[in-house]
Amino acid sequence: MTTIKELAKACGVSVATVSNILNNKGGASEETKQKVLKAAKEMNYTPNIVAKNLKMRNTRSIGVIAEDMTIFSIPDIIDGITQQCEEADYHILLTNLRLFKKHEDTYYHKQDYYEDVHKEIRKLQSKQVEGIIYISAHERVIKCIPEDIRIPAVMAYGYSDTAKIPSIVVDDEEGAYQLVSHLAAMGHKQIGVITGKKDSLHMQARLEGFQRALFDNSILFNPKFCMTGDWNRESGYSNTDALIDQGVTAIFCMNDVMAGGVYDRLEERGLKVGEDISIVGFDNREVSSYYKPPLTTTTLPLHDIGYKASEVMMGLLAHEELPEKEGIYKVPCEFLLRKSVGEVNE
Repeated sequence: MTTIKELAKACGVSVATVSNILNNKGGASEETKQKVLKAAKEMNYTPNIVAKNLKMRNTRSIGVIAEDMTIFSIPDIIDGITQQCEEADYHILLTNLRLFKKHEDTYYHKQDYYEDVHKEIRKLQSKQVEGIIYISAHERVIKCIPEDIRIPAVMAYGYSDTAKIPSIVVDDEEGAYQLVSHLAAMGHKQIGVITGKKDSLHMQARLEGFQRALFDNSILFNPKFCMTGDWNRESGYSNTDALIDQGVTAIFCMNDVMAGGVYDRLEERGLKVGEDISIVGFDNREVSSYYKPPLTTTTLPLHDIGYKASEVMMGLLAHEELPEKEGIYKVPCEFLLRKSVGEVNE
């Protein structure tokens, strides 16, 4: 690879002159400028940006640590981070921990992988990244980023449990509130729910949104209408009969996958979605638009979480005063009206 010294020697000028010309600084004649630029092109000269940035103590790079790239949520979050970094003229250094591949979801409530995270943080710091964004595969409290880290850090899709490390999360409660409020507006008063796993922060926030929507629409919460699922299609299927047999007219499934299981069981019972029973989901998984009829749901704003995480990081790097004093940024969902909800006539 051609060096700046070789380029300067080939043009018969000083290294300083070449540097000034390549950095659009004045001081050289037009003839000399064109001579250097032509030679740089012919010799395939590429500036050593890394060395330049290190000299300026500014690498314009962000380290991104992903728990597992195979989890459906993570690629869109990375895309959001990448988009914002491109706009800010930063690039990312990506690390994939592959935690789900190694442990499935058993690691969610453990801390023995924290040392692996610390190791990757040290590697990224040795590469002079200016900040680190950690991407969780599932929202939960995660204390894997040392509080004494010497560069800014942001948690995406999880809670760091400290204002020093901002957390960017889904506004699950408001998303659920909008869905159940829509059911109420369509005349439904007997509304069942199939939750996710009990220890899930997503589930807990969505249940709060469900209960708040009932309260605001003067509908009493009936605990018998609340069934515990596990996010999988089978748990939607297996909980359907108990709700239908109790006379519910609508079911809020806390994710689209479980809603698919409800569709399966209703078809077996000869009941039509949107006519005999109304269904709403959550997440806007790709399959939800192919259900018959298409499922009314809400987006999981994964791209926006990544974008916001990077945006907050840029604020930290600029030493700006961030608006959320507690360090928690809730990203809104988008309600998607489709054909799975019918109106109840008194």
